[in-house]
Amino acid sequence: MAKQQNRVFNRLLIKLSGEALMGGRTYGIDPDTVDFIAREIGQAVKSGAQLALVIGGGNIFRGVEAAAQGIERSSADYMGMLATVINSLAVQNALEKRNIPTRVQTAIEMRELAEPYIRRRAVRHLEKGRVVIFAAGTGNPYFTTDTAAALRAMEIGADVICKATKVDGVYTADPVKDPKARKFDRISYLDVIKKGLKVMDSTAITLCMDNHMPIVVFNLKGKGSISGLIAGKKIGTIIE
Repeated sequence: MAKQQNRVFNRLLIKLSGEALMGGRTYGIDPDTVDFIAREIGQAVKSGAQLALVIGGGNIFRGVEAAAQGIERSSADYMGMLATVINSLAVQNALEKRNIPTRVQTAIEMRELAEPYIRRRAVRHLEKGRVVIFAAGTGNPYFTTDTAAALRAMEIGADVICKATKVDGVYTADPVKDPKARKFDRISYLDVIKKGLKVMDSTAITLCMDNHMPIVVFNLKGKGSISGLIAGKKIGTIIE
């Protein structure tokens, strides 16, 4: 009960990029990295928090890049959605190896692999302590998995969106390229849009702003980061 009393967030949606699953590779899925993610999520689940995930597909296929190379945009985006399903199944497997009950729900129906997305069923899974992974984006071309994360967060009544990145928050510039880049502890949705900060796409940011959904941007590689966020520790950057 003590852990539950110390929780600040009860229901979280975690947005992972496909690239986060690559580890040190240039393509595909790194098993050690996926296992680390599963371990971090497992610790968070033990606190009693309810977790949902949205995972991108950029480690396998990027629809926008494929469209730029001549593939029709809608077809390219659907191909990208299938890549997110592959990633979701990989993370589900890693979680269930750790005895963490998990359900994958897809926006594009493929019953042999996963459940179709049904909002009420997803909420029920969360209430039963299962991790729910939302795959295939929104099911529509021209929408990113960032937008899918924002949409699903609203639908399931999440307290916050946790955007996992390679850096420990939002900076004035890319801290890898610019050593003078300054980190924001807190920033508004409008400032993210006005400054052109590449945190999430503008559609996702606007959707969160209109529905007062806070976003926490944090470093995925930081051990205990997700559990720390749940407990209310100052980690990363808050967008609100």
